[in-house]
Amino acid sequence: MIDKYGGPEVFRFADAPDPAPGPGDLLVRVAATSVNPFDIKQRTGEYKSFAPVNFPGILGGDFSGTVVKCGAAVKKFRPGDQVFAIARHTYAELCVVSASNAAKIPPHLDPVDAAALPVVVTTGYQLAVKGADANSGKLILITGAAGSVGRSAVFAAKSRGARVIAGVRKSQVGAAQGLGADQVVALDDPKAVADLPELDAVADTVNGATAQLMLGKVKAGGIFASVLGPPANAGKYPKVKIIPVVADPDPSILELFGEAIVNRKFAVPIAARFPLAEAQKAHQMIATEHPMGKVLLLP
Repeated sequence: MIDKYGGPEVFRFADAPDPAPGPGDLLVRVAATSVNPFDIKQRTGEYKSFAPVNFPGILGGDFSGTVVKCGAAVKKFRPGDQVFAIARHTYAELCVVSASNAAKIPPHLDPVDAAALPVVVTTGYQLAVKGADANSGKLILITGAAGSVGRSAVFAAKSRGARVIAGVRKSQVGAAQGLGADQVVALDDPKAVADLPELDAVADTVNGATAQLMLGKVKAGGIFASVLGPPANAGKYPKVKIIPVVADPDPSILELFGEAIVNRKFAVPIAARFPLAEAQKAHQMIATEHPMGKVLLLP
């Protein structure tokens, strides 16, 4: 937990009261949680205007684990079920989640590794489908396609029949060939960017200068969807629809991606695993090493 905003050093490992499930909730013993950018920005205070921490606060936005207790109104689950979901306060041994947001972990999917999925696959799917309106015939470029959200967006867009360009850095082009996109383009290569065709939509996970460049490639009437807000030059392109995307829990998305992993059609790399007591080290690793892949915390 943390008692103030700041760097990774603000974490402390301590006891807290067990959470109590409501009638429609599950009490879950956490097998693992993952570190997401939201956690980091919440810890630093960058998000305090709309997502403040009530100190002492427990961070965390997704988990995998085993149901300990079901609320009186819950029908779909029972104690002993292994589940994963987007939730709150998941940097803990126990957490509570609405049963309507949880999905059962498919057989043959590692119950610890499942913690890497909820936030990133939900965000990627909704970025591609609800944001960029991925469907048959559309040409969509996904920035940051080698990242966890980006690769999830690639899979979602392809599953909907879209033609997909995976936008990555030059150093990632080789690895990105395995993402299943129709084309891989280095967005830090000016010639490659200049040669891009007119796009129906961009699904953006990086913002900054790259997002500004890609906005200029979207056709009039097209879409620029982003999980990080509009590009700084959005005012110059009034004929492009700018769509912000924030992940909403959806267990059907978790089921889709869980089965895809089991069937080896999709993967989210896991960069490291830390004991929950070492959350400070996990956040430090992300700040200094910028790993390609998810970092898990295990109680």
